[in-house]
Amino acid sequence: MSKKDDCMEEQPGWYNGQFLDEVGFCCDFICRHPMVCVGGKFFSKEGRIHDENGIKKQIYEMLRPYLKSGLAKKCSNLLEMLRMEAYKDNLPVHEDRLHVANGTLFVNGEFTEHKEFCRNRLPVKYNPDAPQPVTWLHFLSELLEDEDILTLQEYLGYCLIPTTRGQTMMLLKGNGGEGKSRIGVVMQAMLGANLKNGSIAKVERSPFARADLEHELVMVDDDMKMEALKSTHYLKSLITAEMPMDLERKGEQSYQGEMYVRFLAFSNGDLESLYDHSDGFYRRQLILSVKKKPIDREDDPFLADKLVAEVEGIFLWCLDGLRRLIANNYRFSESSRTKDNREQARRDADNVLLFLRSEGYIRLKADSTITSADLYAIYCIWCNDNTYKPLAARTVSMTLKKHSDEFGLEHDNHITNSLGKQVNGFWGIEALISPGIL
Repeated sequence: MSKKDDCMEEQPGWYNGQFLDEVGFCCDFICRHPMVCVGGKFFSKEGRIHDENGIKKQIYEMLRPYLKSGLAKKCSNLLEMLRMEAYKDNLPVHEDRLHVANGTLFVNGEFTEHKEFCRNRLPVKYNPDAPQPVTWLHFLSELLEDEDILTLQEYLGYCLIPTTRGQTMMLLKGNGGEGKSRIGVVMQAMLGANLKNGSIAKVERSPFARADLEHELVMVDDDMKMEALKSTHYLKSLITAEMPMDLERKGEQSYQGEMYVRFLAFSNGDLESLYDHSDGFYRRQLILSVKKKPIDREDDPFLADKLVAEVEGIFLWCLDGLRRLIANNYRFSESSRTKDNREQARRDADNVLLFLRSEGYIRLKADSTITSADLYAIYCIWCNDNTYKPLAARTVSMTLKKHSDEFGLEHDNHITNSLGKQVNGFWGIEALISPGIL
């Protein structure tokens, strides 16, 4: 009897009225619900199965007519057996094709309705006749300069395939209210479960957060915190990942995982690092500054819905960007504005040290003291005078502590202020101007 015939049996061969043939059940189940298991995770021709409770439910429905007790435990045991029955050593990562809702689209333009097992299937359909996304293009024209729209187009296209060859993350920054986070809404509609919302700071801080990004195409941070990162090792490793990396899930032994997640962040400022001011950190950032929101602009409360309705056309637009990026050997188009943004972010990150070396505001003097509040106020004055963006007070303080030996400074919790109170401050700095605060 063929597998197909076996799947069609009314009376299952894996149950004889008393005993359950578990191996036979698993074979029948996979025949009915084709899947593979790679690294303990299930994948079907629709991509990764994120909710294993759905598999348990299917097991339950098959068992329920025959077993009347112990079903919950039996379902759990059979789920674990399915991992072994469906085991596959690896599932190829395809950079030359996109697994879309209605088939397989190759980057070279070929399309077939055939579906194969894959890590990521997009919920969007490939429709070569989809109308031009006029609302999307108008939205972008109000959000970005024309040259920067090209960069965005390439980056969103870059997010469609599982690769890190571009070795870059994207940051869109503005004062708020411009609508930049709507891009994340569109990407969610295009990528579905292959997009994860999260925090860049948490990715750097938590090993479990990094493991959660396995098999994901994109992580969107739609409100990036302005607190400087204490380290950048893991973020840089993920952006440039070319080899499997060590991942850790709670309660499980660490393992090697193949990573290809990209990062798209929206914020009111730059991504900062407390200690890493290297070229490698800033070189991996595409920083687009959005246009200021016109005072008289009336926001459309249905704009997000209108953009999502154009997702098939936006998908074709992203494909054009992907193909242009590949043709340019994964080098992104960058306007002079984007390059200046990156250089400004680099300068701003170093401005605490520039402030310490400045003249006319403070002086390094071994027997002098200054409160942290006074020092930060003077630092903000210096930033304003020299067109730098002030960093957070905590970031400034931590930078001073890190470089205390270099500049002959000593942090002290008992510096006396003008009211005679004991507060935080530093030995080794003399104020040359009055900040006008306590």
